Amino acid sequence: MSITEPCDTAVGRPLGGMEPAEFDALFTEAMPRLRRRLLALTGNPHDADDLLQDTYVRLSPRARGRALASQRHPFAYASATALNLLRDSWRRPSRRETATARLPEPGWDGGMERCEARCAALELLALLSPKEAAAVILVDLEGLSHDAAGERLGAHRGTVQRNRMRGLARMRAALADTRAR
Repeated sequence: MSITEPCDTAVGRPLGGMEPAEFDALFTEAMPRLRRRLLALTGNPHDADDLLQDTYVRLSPRARGRALASQRHPFAYASATALNLLRDSWRRPSRRETATARLPEPGWDGGMERCEARCAALELLALLSPKEAAAVILVDLEGLSHDAAGERLGAHRGTVQRNRMRGLARMRAALADTRAR
């Protein structure tokens, strides 16, 4: 469809609405042109895609399928809806998603998930030799480098690395056995 060609595919539809497949076809037909318009308005392809998705949700058959079906120019109606959504986001910045450095607080499950994970980790660590367990704990759980773990254990870096790799291999094998059962 060219830019100058009108999107009048819903002319003459009954006011009762349209089937979801018809709505999807109509919106998919208008989508590239609508995305270009939203890209010109926002200047950011990610914002344009988000706005396009919000427009689809707003006009979906569950929400306003009847209104789109009754329009003489559905593309113009979809464009007006998208523009209203964009204006809404400008007027009410509190509704916009914002990136933060903090992660949301995890939900509280009574501590069961943390307790189960700790028990599973202790069971796996119990399968290892003391040297392997120490290497896995210092490097993987405490986040020390191989050099720092070697200094703390009084061993060479390569020894810590070898013990860690052996320990992780044993833990993986034990997990594979429990999953196979």
